[in-house]
Amino acid sequence: MTGLDQISADKPSVFHLFSKPLLPATLMLGGGVTLYAVETYITATIAPSIVRDIGGLNLLAWVTTLYVASAVLGSIFVAMRPRGTGLRTVYAAGALIFGLGSLICAVAGSMPVVLLGRAVQGFGAGTLAGLAYAFIRFAYPEPLWRKASTLYAAIWGISTLFGPTLGGVFSSGSAWRHAFLLLVPLGVLMAALAPRFLPRAEDDRAHGKTPVLQIVMLLAGVLLVSLAGTIEVTTTKALLIAAAIVAVAGMLFIERRSDNRLLPSGAVTLAKPVARVYLTMFTLLVVLTSDIYIPYFLQALHGVTPLMSGYLTALVALGWTFAAFFSGTLSGRAAGVAIVVGCVIEAVTTASLAIFLAADNQASALAVLVPAVIGMFMMGFGVGLGWAHLVAKVLKLVENAEQDKASAAISTVQSLGSAFGAALSGVIVNSAGLVQPGGIAGTVSAAHWLYVLMALPGLIAVAASLTLSSPPPRQVR
Repeated sequence: MTGLDQISADKPSVFHLFSKPLLPATLMLGGGVTLYAVETYITATIAPSIVRDIGGLNLLAWVTTLYVASAVLGSIFVAMRPRGTGLRTVYAAGALIFGLGSLICAVAGSMPVVLLGRAVQGFGAGTLAGLAYAFIRFAYPEPLWRKASTLYAAIWGISTLFGPTLGGVFSSGSAWRHAFLLLVPLGVLMAALAPRFLPRAEDDRAHGKTPVLQIVMLLAGVLLVSLAGTIEVTTTKALLIAAAIVAVAGMLFIERRSDNRLLPSGAVTLAKPVARVYLTMFTLLVVLTSDIYIPYFLQALHGVTPLMSGYLTALVALGWTFAAFFSGTLSGRAAGVAIVVGCVIEAVTTASLAIFLAADNQASALAVLVPAVIGMFMMGFGVGLGWAHLVAKVLKLVENAEQDKASAAISTVQSLGSAFGAALSGVIVNSAGLVQPGGIAGTVSAAHWLYVLMALPGLIAVAASLTLSSPPPRQVR
């Protein structure tokens, strides 16, 4: 019996991913996800330093917006790459493109050049992140698919904690250039190692043309909603979100009626289980992204210092990571139950923040602050409890010929959920009094309504997850 056969026969563990035969692939695939996630948070932290050094404040919002939109395009490229192009080749190209984008950012003398670098960097990072899911079925035996998804989920959670911390190291003067420059040799090294460390992957995709119209409309939606998340004027923000919804809805309308699809079969029909899996993932991320206002509420309402508020907010990510490893041992019906329970936990704890976080607690009374902190941890815990199982369901529900599309869609749904969550949160807090009337009363109102309303998408996630509680039928290959 070979090492891989033994892993398949034994009770699978996340530690099997680091066994001798699988370690190279795990390091490469996990490394790609890490680059995407950590760089997202590092650059968000050093962006003010870039503006202070080279100017371009009016373009600041696009530093993140272009990165996210380009990353979505990169993940789509994994599925839409030219026929005969192997995944190892795509990985090497993605790593080199990421390194090139980092180099452009490092030497930029103006903000437009930084934006060019961020667009190039985002495409490479999105490609690497999308490949992590696309490679799962080639790199690991099926019993470890869910474990690999658990690892990737944990990486996202940990990156939320360490990304801003690393960004802070490079936030003074022109040190921000080093944050990009250090990534250049890393990208080259990953590209060089890809043919050696990654397994061969058969190109078993179905033949078809690139769905250009759907891609354009999806990117328009991502750009619009990402831009909305950076606009302060509530009316403008709401209009941008509405336009983004129209663009995405139009893409889904065309997708449903087209023979030339961007998404896997059934992904836009709620009667199909794969569509309900994606819906659950999307709504979970929409709710979770409301945590972007937690540091402000902790400082303004609970008298918490900026440094401590950052550490406390990291509990959301820690909850995701802890739950991911906790639920990684579950399988079958227990995994389906974990998805439902996770959705319920996220919805309930998000609503609890409308009581405990949205409170005038200038004295930092623990009777109020501790329940709020627990709610923050459990908010992330709920997502982490079911995320890896949702990923595993996607991979099992689609045919081999559409696995790459399904994998790319996971990254796309993740980006869309986060972008819509951030934008909707901004509309809610501004409409509920954060700026006008402002002050303690306005902040309490903003926090209350943010977490009351953002718990509602959580109910959609609960409803969708209830239809996924039984193990998915195996598809005929």
